[in-house]
Amino acid sequence: MTGTERSTGGSAASWDPAVYLRFASERARPFTELVARVGAENPGVVLDLGCGEGSGTAALARRWPGARVIGVDSSPEMLAAAERAAAGVEFVVGDVRDWAPDGPVDLVVSNAVLHWIPGHDRLLAGWAGWLRPGGWLAVQVPGNFRAPTHAVLADLCRSPAWADRLAEVAPSPDAVLEPAGYLDVLTGAGLAADVWETTYLHVLTGTDPVLGWVRSTVLRPVLARLGDDDAARLTADYAAALRTAYPVRPDGTTVLPFRRIFAVGTRPT
Repeated sequence: MTGTERSTGGSAASWDPAVYLRFASERARPFTELVARVGAENPGVVLDLGCGEGSGTAALARRWPGARVIGVDSSPEMLAAAERAAAGVEFVVGDVRDWAPDGPVDLVVSNAVLHWIPGHDRLLAGWAGWLRPGGWLAVQVPGNFRAPTHAVLADLCRSPAWADRLAEVAPSPDAVLEPAGYLDVLTGAGLAADVWETTYLHVLTGTDPVLGWVRSTVLRPVLARLGDDDAARLTADYAAALRTAYPVRPDGTTVLPFRRIFAVGTRPT
């Protein structure tokens, strides 16, 4: 996934590349800024774990044209789009929680994937173990799980009207670590680490644009549990709450603050 809030294989809901790419430029920026911190010069094997619709994987192949670039994702819909977007790249259907390469690698990239995986600190340490000396690991996760987009939805999922069906898929405020936690994971795995965070102010337009943003991310597994009528009812309540939390500005735009956490590590030679 590129800036994907993408799948690992644990959800029954299918991914729609067209919906996800509605905000392609906003979602691409964190990936670009993540990979800009990677100092690999001539990597032999590059992995994009949770590659989604493949635009980021294609960018990796352009930056390192001599590398064997492999994109891994569990969504057939996303991989179909990826194969069109990134010629010359290998794509593999797999769940990043248990997929493994056939040998040591030079670069592992995972953009907006790990927040879907409870206990992903252990997974991240395992990925670090794949690196050759001089190899790089670069990950980005959303850091907005206490923001209204997620807190309001969590409250709805746990409310009396929905708890019996949705409580277990309510967004968790602790889905990701704080930046210091990722620093500890990478240094504990023997890497020299660079960890930082950024809050983007996305200026959105149109009707209920924040709802449009979350349809392809945090709302997707929730709606997958409901029939059409119930999904419409919950979506209407959620949209109303989002309009209050993210009001339209006088110029007709809506600002969505979005915090992201970045962690890059390299194995010393």
